[in-house]
Amino acid sequence: MSDTVDRSLDHLPPAAARLAALLARPKTVAAACVIVLAGLGWIYIALLVAASEVPVGAGYFPRAFAIICQTAPATGGDLFLVASMWSAMVLAMMLPSAAPMIFTYAEIADTAARKGERIVSPLVLAGGYAAVWLGFAAAAALAQLAFTRAAWIDGALASAGALFAGALFLAAGFYQFSALKEACLTQCQRPFPFFFAHWQTTARGVFRLGLQQGLYCLGCCWAMMLLMFATGAMNVLWMAALGMVMTIEKMLPGRRFSHAIGALTLAAGLGFMGAAVAAHWPPPAN
Repeated sequence: MSDTVDRSLDHLPPAAARLAALLARPKTVAAACVIVLAGLGWIYIALLVAASEVPVGAGYFPRAFAIICQTAPATGGDLFLVASMWSAMVLAMMLPSAAPMIFTYAEIADTAARKGERIVSPLVLAGGYAAVWLGFAAAAALAQLAFTRAAWIDGALASAGALFAGALFLAAGFYQFSALKEACLTQCQRPFPFFFAHWQTTARGVFRLGLQQGLYCLGCCWAMMLLMFATGAMNVLWMAALGMVMTIEKMLPGRRFSHAIGALTLAAGLGFMGAAVAAHWPPPAN
């Protein structure tokens, strides 16, 4: 799609003109972008999970699942598969949480387009946002490699011990109350002032806006995403639950919901820590 909207569609056949007019509407593109990309992420994860019950030699997804769950990827291609899994996860979990931001941009762009002003497709904004989270996916793939080699996570990509799980939950819980979390969450909750102050009319400028919004979102949600190492990186129930939490957190005003999630996360972390201590108590006699 061109980065500008051309309202002169009279030269096209009627069916093509109607389709072009539909695709020229920023709100339509924004909705399609979120639904399609997030849907592709969920489909990819679902196929990987389903492949866990299939023999390794039965096709691409069984082989990919076996490689993703192994302790040490043998080749760069194997590591790429791990990164592809994390990429699908971040698209599935984070794009729905970015929907209010993308739709806010689309509404402003739609108003500008009606006035005949130059606008850029929301797809470019979403591309900048996704680029940040795909970078996170690459880092998470390297972290998974390190954690599996250290035996901190097991073959199911979940925490191999209550101590490591507790540490992740405690870190995420404390971060919910931090100043950086509050600053980033504020930007995520109020995208309109950001776009109003930094509006761009070039593809490069809008892509940069997407990068900025992606960084705000990363600053808001990275600790919650790391909980997937405690619960299982392809645990679809936890993916759905955490994705819903991060979406609601951005949609509700204020900090009450965020602080409540922080308190629950801290409680879970203390529970894991208590379980770790209980598992080794009483200490062996000398």
